[in-house]
Amino acid sequence: MKKKRPVLWIVIGLNLVVLVALAFVYPHLMVSPGALVKGHAELTTDCFACHAAWRGASSDQCIECHAVADVGLRTTKGVVIAKGTLTGTGTATGTVKGSFHQELIEQDCMACHSDHQGPKLTQRSRRPFSHVLLKEAIRGQCSSCHASPKDTVHRDLKLECGQCHGSRAWKPAHFEHALLDKPVLERCESCHNGPKDRLHRQVRGRCGTCHQTQAWKPATFDHDKYFVLDRDHQAPCETCHVNSDFSRYTCYNCHEHSQAKIRTEHAEEGIRNFENCMECHRDPGVEPGKEGGRDRKGRRGDD
Repeated sequence: MKKKRPVLWIVIGLNLVVLVALAFVYPHLMVSPGALVKGHAELTTDCFACHAAWRGASSDQCIECHAVADVGLRTTKGVVIAKGTLTGTGTATGTVKGSFHQELIEQDCMACHSDHQGPKLTQRSRRPFSHVLLKEAIRGQCSSCHASPKDTVHRDLKLECGQCHGSRAWKPAHFEHALLDKPVLERCESCHNGPKDRLHRQVRGRCGTCHQTQAWKPATFDHDKYFVLDRDHQAPCETCHVNSDFSRYTCYNCHEHSQAKIRTEHAEEGIRNFENCMECHRDPGVEPGKEGGRDRKGRRGDD
């Protein structure tokens, strides 16, 4: 048994030598993490075009073919990239973002690119781009690379994206209504759908009359503060607020209330100022002067 051990070690050593040799001769077969991206497919069998032995890929080897000043503007063969990505026939298709590689704080290709596609379910062919790599002066110029959204929210904004959005993800955004011009700020319905409940279906005024831009709830309007809507007063808003003018009201649109009748009744009581009904009749269920009967300012009817 002891005599066989040196032979065993010799066999293991020879296998290791062969494996190392094969790794150098056929690295694309022995150690490649996956197929190359289409643009580098011609380098499939030439790993050392990008990799240095024992050190891996480096940006220095990338810029031997890709001149930093030309990235996004010209191909490695000097053909100008115009309005699209060049195909094999030299025709442009699709769109291409503006070149930004010249505006990076450091030329580290490996920070974003991994040209081996790798297993489809476990690794993406391209690493996420970090906006931190951009020079500070260029970070705020989002439109130089990204097209502006065309939806109703963004249509009236004349701001840089960074005032609402973060550089790591488009959502969630931190939108402030104060960024809108005043005419746009008053047109809530241009961005928001109106509520469909019974109360709001009757309202044709500005949302800002009752709601704040910080949050839809709670609303600032409390009808009971001015007049309690008891069971006899569950009427459409237009009954008291003509033409949806909620800054004014009238009590003369009900069959029981007419100016002549109200004038006569109040004259008999010696009351001459009766134009503002809410001064005394905040709660229709309690008569002024009776127990608990107070106006909206807290005064009793007989004060």
